Amino acid sequence: MENFTPVSAAIGGFLIGLAAVLFMALNGRIAGISGIVAGVLTPAKGDWSWRAAFIAGLFVAPLVVWITADRPVVAFPHPLWLTVIGGLLVGFGARLGGGCTSGHGVCGMARLSKRSIAATLTFMGAAIITVFIVNHLLGL
Repeated sequence: MENFTPVSAAIGGFLIGLAAVLFMALNGRIAGISGIVAGVLTPAKGDWSWRAAFIAGLFVAPLVVWITADRPVVAFPHPLWLTVIGGLLVGFGARLGGGCTSGHGVCGMARLSKRSIAATLTFMGAAIITVFIVNHLLGL
């Protein structure tokens, strides 16, 4: 378990929770990535700039860390084609489930939303089954 880092994980989780609370408190909106991205693709009047800034931050923040830190090596544990297919399936699932892990798993669970609890249980169950199949049955 050389990758087990509970302190940095707890700090990261705290920061994600704090950001979600501040986003809701200051903007009255749920910080769900799929909803924010969908709003960029079909923006309402005056609604595009904050969404674009939010999405830009998703790309800029890791880039800043990569430039200023020890430049960690990015490694894919599975073939790139499988990673791309997984990403597309996640996007399809987010659309089908009416939200993503950040919207349902962080914000919705915190609000005790029954819909978000059901969605989170569903995507976590699907993730566990998928990892088992890919790692143990297919051996990829």
